[in-house]
Amino acid sequence: MTSKSHTNGGAKEGVPRDVRAIREEIRQFLDTEVPHGKIGNCKFGVYVFYDYDGEPIYVGQTYETLRQRIGRHLTNQRTDAVAMNVLDPFEVAEIEVWPCWELTGRGRDMVKVKAHLNAVEYTVFEKVLQSSSFKAVLNEKDVPPATKVKLPKSHRHRIIPDELYEGRKHPDVRIARRASTIASLARVISERKVSGGLRRTLVTQARRLEKLATERLRDFASEISLREEEEEE
Repeated sequence: MTSKSHTNGGAKEGVPRDVRAIREEIRQFLDTEVPHGKIGNCKFGVYVFYDYDGEPIYVGQTYETLRQRIGRHLTNQRTDAVAMNVLDPFEVAEIEVWPCWELTGRGRDMVKVKAHLNAVEYTVFEKVLQSSSFKAVLNEKDVPPATKVKLPKSHRHRIIPDELYEGRKHPDVRIARRASTIASLARVISERKVSGGLRRTLVTQARRLEKLATERLRDFASEISLREEEEEE
């Protein structure tokens, strides 16, 4: 007798094929070998998520390895950002990381390690804000100000395979996802005592939705004008 797992082919892994393909892209990126080792194995580092327009949408730091932290955001372990509907993993098209290899072996002096990591995160945060159309990201909490430092070498990679990219990038798909995220976030705000930062994130998401919807409307501008002319006649 053929087992159910065999008849379903890839279904035995328990996740859809496109999700597995994206996870494989993430794994390959984090397994990239650099002089100090695999990128994802660096214990300390800063990361940024970008959407399909190249907009920075989330900045974070880790002292549990980049692999673990990014995995908790984008795979099967929810983080506060995902649980609170601040970050929709579907929106993440690219990842950029700044591994802090220079902190390796200094784990016993966590006060200094954290201070340096905070400085790297703040420097990255200020850097990506300058490249943002909104001068904002979706982080609920502010990145604490710190003295800017020279950043380590970064590594950036698109995590969406070619065969999935166009479908997931389609503006109507993204508009629907973004509107759903906004509704869920607004519901969280209405039901709980939340920080002002979460309300600011709601505004940023709304601005992002408006921009995307406005750009999509322009795609049909000539068609809409033609219909208006027909109605006037």
